[in-house]
Amino acid sequence: MGSTQVDLEHKPFTRDDAEVWVFDLDNTLYPATSDLFPQVSDRIRSYVQSLLGLDAEAAHALQKDYYRRYGTTMNGLMQVQGIDPKAYLDFVHDIDLSPIVPDPRVIAAIERLPGRKLIYTNGSTPHAERILDRLGLSAHFEGIFDIVAADYRPKPGAAAFDSFLERHAVDPRQAVFVEDTARNLVPAHMLGMVTVWLDHGHPDTLVGLDRNCIHFRITDLPLWLESL
Repeated sequence: MGSTQVDLEHKPFTRDDAEVWVFDLDNTLYPATSDLFPQVSDRIRSYVQSLLGLDAEAAHALQKDYYRRYGTTMNGLMQVQGIDPKAYLDFVHDIDLSPIVPDPRVIAAIERLPGRKLIYTNGSTPHAERILDRLGLSAHFEGIFDIVAADYRPKPGAAAFDSFLERHAVDPRQAVFVEDTARNLVPAHMLGMVTVWLDHGHPDTLVGLDRNCIHFRITDLPLWLESL
């Protein structure tokens, strides 16, 4: 099934109903099956191992615990261990991008969307720029809001969303938010955004799932965009 729609005031949603399209980056604009993000996860585990002198199993457990409790592993390491976030981001994003390739369907579907298009990521802008260049999507997005712009406050924090909306002058009632991590859709829904959950089945993306905060559940991004 390509998508499941929740009633939006008893009328179908079309692409002309939105003025701003906000997309998460990793595992959203490229398939989770490309296994790009596992490289980042491995780099995070290596960082934790080196920082705290843990074995791989203990580092992985701490990594996941911080992710669940603090929104990102980095946020947990900042709050508990006081790490330098820039050095951390540079290390964990030093990955091989060859597993991802441009998808003509995604490019065409995003190109035909009316209005503004933005990236909102818990990663860094340099990482996002590399990904967008690799995917052939750079020309279609007017801006990137990253973890640095959010003052290192990750999604799903409400303050981070407020900063995003203010920085890019977005009226949430006129915006769509597409995201693979379910809990990040909760504040977006509360702000009045149309929320789209790209469900690729990874258990980490189910943490904090609230189906009442999801207008669309999809499994194929270009198919859903083409259907609007």
